[in-house]
Amino acid sequence: MFLNYIKEFFVKKSLKNNLHNVKNEVFTSNIQTIGLLVDESNFQHSEDIVKELVSQGIAPKNIKIVVYRSKFKEKETYSLPTFGKNDIKWNGGITADFLNEFTETEFDLLISYYDIETAVLMMITSKSKAKFKVGFASVDKNLNRWMIDTAIENYKLFVYELFKYLKSIK
Repeated sequence: MFLNYIKEFFVKKSLKNNLHNVKNEVFTSNIQTIGLLVDESNFQHSEDIVKELVSQGIAPKNIKIVVYRSKFKEKETYSLPTFGKNDIKWNGGITADFLNEFTETEFDLLISYYDIETAVLMMITSKSKAKFKVGFASVDKNLNRWMIDTAIENYKLFVYELFKYLKSIK
């Protein structure tokens, strides 16, 4: 238990150092690829978010999703690529291959779908090479370029507002 607190402290320290190196890119093109980082600790509608994105004209093959669970059981099988805090090292390094691939992919848009500041999720968001990052207003303002202020359960409104703003800046 105590070691988890120490690990989280070091991950937060590494995250703080990463936040100083954030580069804000300008949104200039149509959205083709989307990375979706979801916290399923208290939210179970990840596949519904994907359906909403598809209804907005994004091809399902261009949406890549990874899911975080605070209580992750390694022997249990999940339908989506799922990770827990054991997949992050003390220094903020990532041990899971699919998670490394996710952060190294240059998505046009990264949706950080979590509204509670969790050091592991924030580390994945900050390490992502996505061109444009969107998340909730309740999370650190330095992580995402755009913040949408809505409840996490209201994913339809989140996607609607996201695409409303994306269409207005084109």
